[in-house]
Amino acid sequence: MIRTNEEKLVEFLLQCQPGQPRTRGNWEVDHQGTPFILPSIGGITLNIQAGDSAFGWEGDHIEPGVSCTADTLKPFEHPNVGLQVYSCAGNRATVMTGEAKGAEGTVLGHHGGSEHVIVDFSRDVKEKLLYNDTIIIRGRGQGLKLVDYPDIVPFNLDPRLLHAMKIREAEGGVLEVPVTTIVPPVCMGSGIGSAHVAKGDYDIMTSDPETVEEFGLDNIRLGDFVALMDHDNRYGRAYRKGAVSIGIVVHSNCLEAGHGPGVTTLMTAASPLIRPVLDPEADIADRLGFGTQLNPGRKGGGGKKSK
Repeated sequence: MIRTNEEKLVEFLLQCQPGQPRTRGNWEVDHQGTPFILPSIGGITLNIQAGDSAFGWEGDHIEPGVSCTADTLKPFEHPNVGLQVYSCAGNRATVMTGEAKGAEGTVLGHHGGSEHVIVDFSRDVKEKLLYNDTIIIRGRGQGLKLVDYPDIVPFNLDPRLLHAMKIREAEGGVLEVPVTTIVPPVCMGSGIGSAHVAKGDYDIMTSDPETVEEFGLDNIRLGDFVALMDHDNRYGRAYRKGAVSIGIVVHSNCLEAGHGPGVTTLMTAASPLIRPVLDPEADIADRLGFGTQLNPGRKGGGGKKSK
């Protein structure tokens, strides 16, 4: 097991509630110049969850599960900023009120722009939720360190998810990280240049059909672990040759230019100390045993195979 400082991590109770679906209330335009009005960010999304495809939905920037906010009217202010920063992928979430009281879910990550924390609950739980229900997230993970790998920097990662990712230690101080997809640097779009990656996401652009086919980007599932090549996320999101970042997919494909499946950063290194290894089962749903699993009868199984 990879040694960490997890016994020193601070754990917060973070309070939030489901955020209503949002719309601009007018036409939007895709990267081909075609106007559209479709479902988008926010909401208690009943029929989409971790493990489902990130492609093929009649929507744009669809957030699976429950889109949570501390204050939907002030997304860029306290306390919503704290909710964003301190919620980590793999955190446990519990419904504290209403018909679904006591039900548990799992944080996938956070979506910039909407400033939502994405939490996966089963459909039967979502059917019982109201938009004024209270959800408590056990925020734990920021500050995580890999004791023997100081140049590999985790972000937004609950230790329980780290230990479930089936990461292998290799020679030369390298970690082999299972991912479903290896993403070329040219495909990273909206979100590049952000000052830090402790909240929000950035998008894998899917506007070029040949590139999508070459790298199997349309096989990506919600909750997949993906490798972003030549991208250094230590002090923001930037191109750096030889760098590798690992992220988790938190929202669906998009129609707008510069956008596509959104990725919350989980770990990053400025040099090739992270070696991505293709594994069709590298998805949070399969690793932690919830959502849409391709091999639900076997712990830690499932996922589409990428090229």
